[in-house]
Amino acid sequence: MTYRIEHDSMGEVKVPSDRYWGAQTERSHENFPIGVGIETMPAEIIRAFGYLKKAAAQANHQLKPEKMTEEKLAAIEKACDEVIAGKMTSHFPLVVWQTGSGTQSNMNANEVIANRANVIAAHTQAGGSPDDLPNIRRLCHPNDDINMSQSSNDTFPTAMHISAVVALEDRLIPAAEQLIATFRRLEEENADIVKSGRTHLQDAVPIRFSQEISGWRTSLEKDISLIRRAVEPLRELALGGTAVGTGLNAPAGFDTEVAARLTDLTGKSFRTAENKFHALTSKDEMVFAHGAVKAMAADMMKIANDVRWLASGPRLGLGEIHIPENEPGSSIMPGKVNPTQCEQVTMVAVQVMGNDAAIGFAASQGNFELNVFMPVIAYNFLQSVRLLSESIISFDINCACGITANRGKMHDNLYNSLMLVTVLNPYIGYENAAKTAHLAFEKGISLREACLELGFLTPERFDEVFRPEEMA
Repeated sequence: MTYRIEHDSMGEVKVPSDRYWGAQTERSHENFPIGVGIETMPAEIIRAFGYLKKAAAQANHQLKPEKMTEEKLAAIEKACDEVIAGKMTSHFPLVVWQTGSGTQSNMNANEVIANRANVIAAHTQAGGSPDDLPNIRRLCHPNDDINMSQSSNDTFPTAMHISAVVALEDRLIPAAEQLIATFRRLEEENADIVKSGRTHLQDAVPIRFSQEISGWRTSLEKDISLIRRAVEPLRELALGGTAVGTGLNAPAGFDTEVAARLTDLTGKSFRTAENKFHALTSKDEMVFAHGAVKAMAADMMKIANDVRWLASGPRLGLGEIHIPENEPGSSIMPGKVNPTQCEQVTMVAVQVMGNDAAIGFAASQGNFELNVFMPVIAYNFLQSVRLLSESIISFDINCACGITANRGKMHDNLYNSLMLVTVLNPYIGYENAAKTAHLAFEKGISLREACLELGFLTPERFDEVFRPEEMA
């Protein structure tokens, strides 16, 4: 491997010649060999930095045109566009387990964008490669130009909020809406089916299958509502607070201007945080939003468990629904098929719940003017949203879409349920109804036979009032 020499305030550093990063990125790359290649800074954060640095350059050009010239702005914008498009991913090698302020990832963005902008500026087209860097004019400086009017302490929390808003609105909410549409279709298809309800994993009074499904659908609809509410505080950005919230070295109006630029660039509504001291040190908005994500994970856990219980069998379980058979379920038992999509949902839900604990602990560690657990908050938050989004889509496509009712089994279970006796309460009283149920269970006879044996109703009256389908 060949190298070029880059330098920072601590001296010279050898950097791989085919990479755009600079000295500070290389130092971090060498100093934190923790989770390398696995737990790198999320792509969503890198993309957010692309938006952030472009918006900051545009704002600086308007407020400091003598420093952020037209030439610099044009090159920086093109470099940022490549970061946003995901073309520069290989130039962002840093892991989550670094400085808790995310300083090295901010500098990674500064160095990559500066060096790429310099190469772009040296070519009539946006071509070139890092190999050109030793031989071209360094138009843009990572700190003086790309990081102008900023600090890692306000850029990283800003990138966190940008990435969180985009992930929630563009990934998780659409995934949940897709599954909601499937449940709505299943409700319509199964509106005529009455089945036994269950509480405490025990038989309960009848319910329509469509009503049971509507509970799943409405849970997700409520979760989306909670997430939309939780997104609103995330629209407030720390950018403009610089190092400790005072805005040192940022021109007046920079915070509002850059928020407006980010709104235009992302298509998402952003605004500057009213209190930058809060924005730098408190991560309560991330905690609150992840709580809404956890609520959806909890509901998905419940839905997946319902589906696998209802599909249990095929002969010795409830067997009230059929789900798609996607792959063999056992290496030793031929013909066995398992509810694997339900299992992946429940595992993802557990991971999200674990992430929620980590985020809560990390957010509690805001000491004085800065929280220094931000990378792990960002990593866990975005992992939760990514996993849950993909989990829901997979569950929808490979399981929920193919759910069909076992009408015969539902009918048999309904008429075999002792809890149908509840309908007799108004006619024979609670205690007599309980006696009827106990006698039917003890003798293995029907409720009708037990009620008649006890003399509580005549055959004609029993048949008149005992209508299970009307109980739903």
